[in-house]
Amino acid sequence: MYAPLPEDSRGLFMLPQAPEGAGYYVYGTPPDGAAQYAHPTMMTLLLAVEREWALIERRKFGVGNISVAGGLDFGHKSHRKGLEMDVRPLRKDGHHTGVTYVSPDYDREATALLIELFHTCAPGRLVIFFNDTRVPGARTLDKHNDHFHVQF
Repeated sequence: MYAPLPEDSRGLFMLPQAPEGAGYYVYGTPPDGAAQYAHPTMMTLLLAVEREWALIERRKFGVGNISVAGGLDFGHKSHRKGLEMDVRPLRKDGHHTGVTYVSPDYDREATALLIELFHTCAPGRLVIFFNDTRVPGARTLDKHNDHFHVQF
């Protein structure tokens, strides 16, 4: 029997932490999913992208901050409604650690494909911020060299 996912006062659920066979891994501050409460719309998008990604790629993508329980401030100007999510760019070596878009370990092609999947699964509804100007479908924003920010 599965334990229910933690739910906050807004009715948002914590992203499942490292489920077996998932196409994503989790990271973030604070740790252990404390900043990964997602609105049902974001959760649906993330799980749709994850399923599509797992069909075409063995490497997992990293999901970071979404929102803390109750939408409280945790050092972000955003990430309060569960409709914004940070995702790490892909690494060539598949390690589950951060990478910037100027690193030799950064995989631009795979990152561009992942961003395209987000747009495909939520057409016309997303804004994605990431500072690699050679990746289609992303806009630049200060402090987005080592992750991309997906928001409804």
